[in-house]
Amino acid sequence: MVGLPTCGGPLSPGLLSKRRRLGSGAALPARPRALRRPTRLVGKQTVSFMSLSGMTAAFKASSSFVTQQQWWHPTRDQCQYGFTSLSERRFRKRPVLLRVKAISGKLDLDFSDPSWKQKYQEDWDRRFSLPHITDIYDLEPRTTTFSLKKDRTPLGDGDVSSTDMRNGYVNKDDRALLKVIKYVSPNSAGAECIDPDCSWVEHWVHRAGPRKEIYYEPEEVKAAIVTCGGLSPGLNDVIRQIVFTLETYGVKNIVGIPFGYRGFFEKGLKEMPLSRDLVENINLSGGSFLGVSRGGAKTSEIVDSIQARRIDMLFVIGGNGSHAGANAIHEECRKRKLKVSVVAVPKTIDNDILFMDKTFGFDTAVEEAQRAINSAYIEARSAYHGIGLVKLMGRSSGFIAMHASLSSGQIDVCLIPEVSFTLDGEHGVLQHLEHLLNTKGFCVICVAEGAGQDLLQKSNATDASGNVILSDFGVHMQQKIKKHFKDIGVPADLKYIDPTYMVRACRANASDAILCTVLGQNAVHEAFAGFSGITSGVCNTHYVYLPIPEVITAPKHVNPNSRMWHRCLTSTGQPDFH
Repeated sequence: MVGLPTCGGPLSPGLLSKRRRLGSGAALPARPRALRRPTRLVGKQTVSFMSLSGMTAAFKASSSFVTQQQWWHPTRDQCQYGFTSLSERRFRKRPVLLRVKAISGKLDLDFSDPSWKQKYQEDWDRRFSLPHITDIYDLEPRTTTFSLKKDRTPLGDGDVSSTDMRNGYVNKDDRALLKVIKYVSPNSAGAECIDPDCSWVEHWVHRAGPRKEIYYEPEEVKAAIVTCGGLSPGLNDVIRQIVFTLETYGVKNIVGIPFGYRGFFEKGLKEMPLSRDLVENINLSGGSFLGVSRGGAKTSEIVDSIQARRIDMLFVIGGNGSHAGANAIHEECRKRKLKVSVVAVPKTIDNDILFMDKTFGFDTAVEEAQRAINSAYIEARSAYHGIGLVKLMGRSSGFIAMHASLSSGQIDVCLIPEVSFTLDGEHGVLQHLEHLLNTKGFCVICVAEGAGQDLLQKSNATDASGNVILSDFGVHMQQKIKKHFKDIGVPADLKYIDPTYMVRACRANASDAILCTVLGQNAVHEAFAGFSGITSGVCNTHYVYLPIPEVITAPKHVNPNSRMWHRCLTSTGQPDFH
């Protein structure tokens, strides 16, 4: 082994992993070729596009070398906004006239129009404006009761600026920048562009936090909390912090709705009074203190229940489906002209909500996945021709599998839903496993649950939330590996590990606990500020408020051209499986 210099004090736990990856004497497979995208040939220029999220794109190209106009409608691998061009080569000898148009909702952008940036910005500001209760009610705000003073005494109707000198309040006009990288070319790794020239356009969103003025009288407020969908580490942390912050504002009437939206209509399920004393230690255990369930009644029935219970604020903790439900409730409340703030808190262990850096539960899932991967590694390395196979969560997004593979440093093959692959044939996964057994003597594979669905028989069945029930790719992979090595007469000792429910039921780690704390606090701040139909999250390291319709247009996906996926490929050393 080549000796790698390590400087400084005591050894870091990561040094051994780094030495193993960089200093091994065994020959590594050739560096993977760039992942290819569906392409079209315009004259002599190869162009490839990635579709938008929250923006339906159609790119129209015409040139002197093309006799017939072509329309391209990219439909897969949605990114957060703009398009990504992954040109493998540029036409340098003869100019190609390229006219590109993007359709954003009802906005038709023509990039040859000098004012397209202004039109795009106006459309962006319209889409990301936050619904407010003053849209339907003529209300005057009052001075906030939320104080950063040590005694935590409500401020009453006094002047906040003179009473509380900490200036801990967010101005209503504060904004945070959604993206900070200026891509020079669509060919840059992970580039997210709006136009072919990758013009810089600022995407501002509302900064989260407490406001100096509020639109509710705390002593008159009845607030309800509901947790929907599946379990995720950190649910109890969010519930706890919402209750704490509501009491800081002066709210006395706080209730929990048991078992998701079902608690609004199921007979025998009664709302649960909540207080600081009751929720003080619930963060020390996993699961949901209120219980969870999928699906629910009609929106009108839920709003009937909200109206009958005289609920003023509803905090919905859930993923994309629960956010869609919260938005429907918000719209129905506005239709009935009810003064109800419906606020969502993003919960998805898969980290697949648009625009957000991460969602709570994700860091814990990646950390817990290390235990399963390490077990698979030990089993595989200790056996003759050992193979460790680990299936992790990720219905449509492979973030957990990718990050777990990167952090462990023990994965030889990582398969995710966003990157297609073949199992059989000369360039298939199974052939690569043969190579690994011949060279290393063992191997470890990590697959996301949604990977390889195109290789399996599709099911039309759905769960209570309306999600398509996926075929079990982990089991399919297990059977294919066993059959393959049996057919070629090579002994292989396979160990299959699926830690899904063990990971979901954990308590949040330190990173997720902090995220949950801030999200819970910001949810209360946005409700008292009079917003409704919005969610909060961390974007570009800053906490922001986003309108729910914009974050539920599509799941967030791993970008196969991103630097993070390229880092994962460098770590695993896997080739293209095509």
